[in-house]
Amino acid sequence: MQLSLPHGHRRRLFLALLGSVLLGAAKVAAAAPPINTLNGGVLGGRGETAIQGYDPVAYFSDGKPVKGKDAFSFEWMGATWKFASQAHLDQFRADPQRYAPQYGGYCAYGVTQDALVEIEPDKFSIIDGKLYLNYNADVQARWSKDSRNYIQQADAKFKGLLK
Repeated sequence: MQLSLPHGHRRRLFLALLGSVLLGAAKVAAAAPPINTLNGGVLGGRGETAIQGYDPVAYFSDGKPVKGKDAFSFEWMGATWKFASQAHLDQFRADPQRYAPQYGGYCAYGVTQDALVEIEPDKFSIIDGKLYLNYNADVQARWSKDSRNYIQQADAKFKGLLK
């Protein structure tokens, strides 16, 4: 199976996957964090905020990504989650599993490829009431063609990738 991506996207995905492979090869003692706090952009790195500061509840209520505000933040599973409103924060606090993205917010397709990689917050899908995020538009298109099969694969692999 060949992934058809523009050169810049291929390079970013290659570097992200290579980084995951190198970390695995080095047998890093620390486990991967259960929540994706990878920062996008050229320098990347890891921060403390889930979904790059986007409100997880908004994906469900607004049908689109909405940037959260510092005033409405909540610590859960080792990450800071931000919300657009107090109402969204309250909804998340009452039932975080309902709103949190699958696979800790790592790219859902990446998990099927044994990689924990960053996402673009606007590349998402809600399937059977669950939020899935993807690396970029090309990866999301691939994911969308067979998402149910990919979900089965990712469900089987995700916990093993955290070790």
